[in-house]
Amino acid sequence: MKIAIAQLNVTVGDLDGNAAKIMDAARRARADGVSLLLTTELVLCGYPPEDLLLRDDFFRACDQAFQRIVREVTGITLVLGHPHQIGSKRYNAASVIRDGAVVATYLKRTLPNYTVFDEERYFDSGDAPCVFEHDGVRFGINICADVWEEPAAKAAREAGAQVLLVLNASPYHINKQLTRYEVVRERVGNTGMAVIYANQVGGQDELVFDGASFAVDGRGELTHQLPAFTEALGLVELIGGVPQQGEIAAEATLEADVYGALTLGVRDYLGKNGFPGALLGLSGGVDSALTLAVAVDALGADKVHAVMMPSQYTAGMSCEDAKAQAQIMGARYSEIPIRPVFDAFRAALADEFRGLPEDVTEENLQARIRGTLLMALSNKTGAIVVTTGNKSEMGTGYATLYGDMAGGFAVLKDIKKTLVYRLCEYRNRLAPVIPRRVIERAPSAELRPDQKDQDSLPPYEVLDAIMEAYVEQYRSPPEIVAMGYAPADVDRVVRLIRISEYKRRQSPVGIRITSRGFGKDWRYPITNKFRH
Repeated sequence: MKIAIAQLNVTVGDLDGNAAKIMDAARRARADGVSLLLTTELVLCGYPPEDLLLRDDFFRACDQAFQRIVREVTGITLVLGHPHQIGSKRYNAASVIRDGAVVATYLKRTLPNYTVFDEERYFDSGDAPCVFEHDGVRFGINICADVWEEPAAKAAREAGAQVLLVLNASPYHINKQLTRYEVVRERVGNTGMAVIYANQVGGQDELVFDGASFAVDGRGELTHQLPAFTEALGLVELIGGVPQQGEIAAEATLEADVYGALTLGVRDYLGKNGFPGALLGLSGGVDSALTLAVAVDALGADKVHAVMMPSQYTAGMSCEDAKAQAQIMGARYSEIPIRPVFDAFRAALADEFRGLPEDVTEENLQARIRGTLLMALSNKTGAIVVTTGNKSEMGTGYATLYGDMAGGFAVLKDIKKTLVYRLCEYRNRLAPVIPRRVIERAPSAELRPDQKDQDSLPPYEVLDAIMEAYVEQYRSPPEIVAMGYAPADVDRVVRLIRISEYKRRQSPVGIRITSRGFGKDWRYPITNKFRH
């Protein structure tokens, strides 16, 4: 028996487009001699549909698309993920479709309500296993979080299942695949069943789904592994309910995975939302250099416009390096000096500022001038401004509201500064596109003479480690000090994270690549007097 895994890149709400993809996958699989096609969680409507699931008209439209698939898909058994309504109850479901009829429907049992998930807001929980027979093999069905706990898989086994089919919309974060392997092998150990794990691929707002679907046999040995960050139709051959050894995609490095997530996230955010291209401020620094590389790799050079906006504080090497990278990558490059605008603003404010020393106000003014220029270009051309700030800056508030935070999509929002450097080195190993001087020079916002980031922040190695412990690992300041970090550094970083919440709440959506980004899974109050 041949089973196909349809690892598809669908779009939330595009019911006709998603249905067409599903039916095309069924046709291709049938042509390859496949008798059973496994799709991913809520593939019909895309994941996560969020508050669309609160609309009755959305469920009606989903059911119309579902019934069309039931009528049109023939000659193959299809396991389809879809939203399902029974009376007033709504479910995350998977139906077995064969010869124009629905053979069985499984209702997701375990509804995750943590990190980026809030399925208890939308769905009711199922309580029954689903087992169906196909070509002499009994298959059970689980949906995503079901397999992360024992009861749903155990119930399928007790109902007679030999092989467990798992439909997933499991978003990417660093090292997520290793965790999936561990969880699935634990279920195999509990039940003795082989598992075929189908995962969604594609970008959806801040989330990126990496695909990387796989199969393991009843001993927990990996037999199939589909590539990450790309659509695929993977074939799994079963003999007597046992997956036979098949293709296993090569394991990638952490940097390669993260870079793949960033490029896919940018490509799908712009493509699915209909933006004709991307604009970014290219400063000659490492963050904007990485953002340019990702944007060009994701969209093509013809869809990227890099704008250098030098001031009187901008070093000559910054302009040289920015222009050099844009030329290497083939992106459009413009220079718009901001000193005349800066001088005009200062003149307009001269009476109000008389007798007051220059401070961060003048620095922020430069950033806001740049943001205004980029947004003007965006309005005129329709291209979206992609911001270039990283997680270290967003975490500690070293980003200017309505300045370098101005834009529609934050490519590096979940990328710490130390990882920025690693990703630049990774990209240059593929082909040298980022000038060495950009990577090697000390980072600076260049908003005042001889400015360096480390004049006002701990070294990034220290800052990033403290931030990771506090934000991603939920550690308290005393616990972080016990890890070996100076109390003054810990207090400072934690304080900056706390007082910068109002800025982060106004920042553009950005790609999530850690287990806790500053997005759906970070929900701290702005007004907050709690001290650790």
